[in-house]
Amino acid sequence: MRTERIRTDVLIIGGGTAGCFAAYVIGKKSGRKVLIAEKANIKRSGCLAAGVNALNAYITEGRVPQDYVDYAKKDAHGIVREDLLLTMSERLNHVTKVMEDLGLVILKDENGKYVARGNRNIKINGENMKPILAKAADEQENVTVLNHVNITDYKTENKKVTGAVGFSVNEDIFYDIDAKAVLCATGGAAGLYRPNNPGFSRHKMWYPPFNTGAGYAMGLLSGAEMTTFEMRFIALRCKDTIAPTGTIAQGVGARQVNAHGDIYETKYGLTTSQRVYGTVMENREGNGPCYLRTEGISKEQEQDLYKAYLNMAPSQTLKWMEAGKGPSEENVEIEGTEPYIVGGHTASGYWVDNNRATTIEGLYAAGDVAGGCPQKYVTGALAEGEIAAEAILEYLNGKDDDRIAAGNKEEALERGGEQELSQIAIAKKAEYESHLNASRSLMNAEQLEEAMQKIMDQYAGGIGTDYRYSGMSLAKADEKIAALLPVVDTLAATDTYELMQIYELRERLIVCQAVIAHLAARKETRWHSFGENTDYPQQSEEWMKYVNSRMENGEIKILYRDLITKENTGLNTAERGAGER
Repeated sequence: MRTERIRTDVLIIGGGTAGCFAAYVIGKKSGRKVLIAEKANIKRSGCLAAGVNALNAYITEGRVPQDYVDYAKKDAHGIVREDLLLTMSERLNHVTKVMEDLGLVILKDENGKYVARGNRNIKINGENMKPILAKAADEQENVTVLNHVNITDYKTENKKVTGAVGFSVNEDIFYDIDAKAVLCATGGAAGLYRPNNPGFSRHKMWYPPFNTGAGYAMGLLSGAEMTTFEMRFIALRCKDTIAPTGTIAQGVGARQVNAHGDIYETKYGLTTSQRVYGTVMENREGNGPCYLRTEGISKEQEQDLYKAYLNMAPSQTLKWMEAGKGPSEENVEIEGTEPYIVGGHTASGYWVDNNRATTIEGLYAAGDVAGGCPQKYVTGALAEGEIAAEAILEYLNGKDDDRIAAGNKEEALERGGEQELSQIAIAKKAEYESHLNASRSLMNAEQLEEAMQKIMDQYAGGIGTDYRYSGMSLAKADEKIAALLPVVDTLAATDTYELMQIYELRERLIVCQAVIAHLAARKETRWHSFGENTDYPQQSEEWMKYVNSRMENGEIKILYRDLITKENTGLNTAERGAGER
């Protein structure tokens, strides 16, 4: 592999919502040189790639940021970081205005006010939101974008991040990047569990299949502290298309009903996890299939749903068209997805302080990869990107001012040769080349991924068990996942694209280990359907605490932390003491 050494002030890993906005903010507020390393292309990468038809986190008229904090706390049954939620909520409307100024179309009524959808949402025409955001970041003079570069590991010295290493997905190029600060914005983890749809349709899922938990894995391997991986996210979706249900539920007020037409949503509760739980239980009791009741809605409402899904999940509109029956004539069948680890909807991710600084000096996290702050959605990821960007600038300004000289984009990065490689870079390059030079292996990454998903589904609470698991089943899952990791080292890659698939598998397996450890550590069932612990089927006040973890010598070590609330805000930094196990 040809080597490229790069020096920059700030490395942003992941060019999704949070990453692009952070780069835009740093570009606007400083002359610091920023490098975005993105596995795909920032124009259509990340969770926002296909667009979105509403901003689901917004402080609507008559509401205040604390209202949003209270909503998210209730939805997560108390296991949240109230300090993080408040700092995010205070910026939601500001970042929305920034996006509107950049060209995002936000629907307005006859009085010029944003059109609300529920208590916390506003309607937008957001199919092109990601291209708008990517353009804003890329146009900054001090921002350089490396598309199609897969970052696999941080470089650290004395618990301080010094950069990262990776490789081009399209060419035989090894990248060794030095940076004074690093922002992880790689998103959450999909593909850990067996999905709803098999075979060639297996990637028709709720969360992007290219989000593999890379940031989580890099953090674990570097000794960063993580939080709340046991709060998995399971989405309630339209059957087969895995399209969002909130568009229907909020857009036309559709209720959840069983096959007999009985409304069951109020029977089980209305939090996100309870809506899934009710659907699972009704099916288990023989009252399924379950639906969103749309029969009888007006033709105008039906047309609105067609348009809304074309902005975000066109397969649902196409399904209605192909069937010759729209939602006004037939209820929409719903189902739960496989579990995901995602800090934008639940509290899973890096343990961070209010600046979104992790427990590794110089390393920050924003968006789905940052923990403790659920219900972020798009605007929350933007807000965290801005918070992290401002904190990074403050961090760098407190250090030496040996910044990379300003200039055009070609001069924005200092480049060096292979003779300057650090020891960690030499080792990682050799590791990459060992896969590229290996003879054909008995298994490939795709086959091992299917084995991993089967293990997680059967033993760690997937769809196949109605999200149920026990201490014994988790122990079996841990044993089997551990047995797959050494096999990854033997895999052969014919090119760097296959090399990327090997590292995506490695990332998922490491995250699986952490998820299993977290599920085993929380000895209660706090979020019905997000996880059903059959050994401890009830919620317990004894577990009003955070379950955190850190990897030490290849083993996941569990730590417990007290809740951070409005009344207990003096202990809200990443380095607080913790009880360890």
